[in-house]
Amino acid sequence: QVHLVESGGDSVQAGESLRLSCVATGYTFSNHCMGWIRQAPGKQRERVVVIYRDGKIRDLDSVEGRFTFSKDVAKNTLYLQMNNLKPEDTAMYYCAVDVWDGRWCRSEHLWNSWGQGTQVTVSS
Repeated sequence: QVHLVESGGDSVQAGESLRLSCVATGYTFSNHCMGWIRQAPGKQRERVVVIYRDGKIRDLDSVEGRFTFSKDVAKNTLYLQMNNLKPEDTAMYYCAVDVWDGRWCRSEHLWNSWGQGTQVTVSS
């Protein structure tokens, strides 16, 4: 069974940086669709960064140039480096993977493995 655990969320000031981590047990990150998803109170869920099965990475426009995804194969860990944080980045951030062998990425509401989330709060 896939178990994802995020960490690294915190309360910071605008302009500061955070690095989120997502460790997987029961699963080895491979070429399944995966990514970081966030949801703020009262707002729709947003795909912050998605890694497609062909390895392509797509960022949310509002985080382009500020957030960077990376993966440490040896540690079986995903990271999200977030620089120049803004108040609008405040949200619960989830790591998720869709352990599904379809040729494309499904909508994230169908993804079958999610972490519990880590809270990021950015104050102005």
